[in-house]
Amino acid sequence: MGKCLSCLKVPPPAHQHSISHHPTLQHPPPRHEYERTREVSESGSSLSGVEGRSPIPPPDAQSNGSGKNSVIISCSEKRSFYSRIPPLAKSASNEVRRLSSKDYSETKILLLFDQYKDSQCDYILSEGIEHLCMDLDVKPEEFKVLVLAWKFGAETMCRFSRGEFVNGCKALRVDSIKGIQSKFSDMLLEVQDPEKFKDLYRFTFKFGLDADASQRILPSDMALLLWKLVFSQREPSILKRWLTFLERHPNIRGIPRDTWNMFLNFTEAVGDDLSSYDDTEAWPSLFDDFVEYENDELNQNITKDHKEESE
Repeated sequence: MGKCLSCLKVPPPAHQHSISHHPTLQHPPPRHEYERTREVSESGSSLSGVEGRSPIPPPDAQSNGSGKNSVIISCSEKRSFYSRIPPLAKSASNEVRRLSSKDYSETKILLLFDQYKDSQCDYILSEGIEHLCMDLDVKPEEFKVLVLAWKFGAETMCRFSRGEFVNGCKALRVDSIKGIQSKFSDMLLEVQDPEKFKDLYRFTFKFGLDADASQRILPSDMALLLWKLVFSQREPSILKRWLTFLERHPNIRGIPRDTWNMFLNFTEAVGDDLSSYDDTEAWPSLFDDFVEYENDELNQNITKDHKEESE
């Protein structure tokens, strides 16, 4: 293309002929010429040598983009505009990557499970749990282990399935012995919440059942052990007397689920001396027997004290 507008087939104004050969002295075409040129370009007509190229609009044809003409931003203005945009902070991108990445490795969890599982089946059984507890620096009968089993959703005592172990570690976001150890304090703090403890308490009944034997009632000896364990961090004032009552009545061979669940409400409803117990409420009959036993014991003690004083 030459240095004039002749190739656009639009005759230039007469006063521009004398300077059309000097590029530095060229002036933009008048407004009516610009609009005619624009119409030719926008109509899709083929322009010889400059097809698809828009002419430079005159200064007074610039607008904010709401009209037909648009503002032309020079390269220097573009550079200054983008230079004012602050770069993304590296710490922010690192934070996004950190939040999107896992804090654990499923492969490591599976390897950890295989380290303790039984050689004959795909479970961690009694021996493996003992080794696991030893590595965790806890005893199998500790409250921490009960809470860990609760977090893992274990179906029965002294056994972790692969799914329970893997899903439990994922829920805790750990994949190592040290990782599990680091979560004990958080788990103990969690069950201080009354609703969380209630969930743990109800879980404990099912945890103590022998699933292979399809048990529905918790044997009394197992119930005694589990009541001591689940209340080891927060013991109700009547717990010792309740356990003594069960030990002295060997005819009570099992604890149904309803009795187990209601005992938690019972400990919260009655006072230390059982004075607030209302036998007209829908308590399990075993609680009536316990309160009657306690009242008899109290009367016997009072009678005994009177006899000793009279002597």
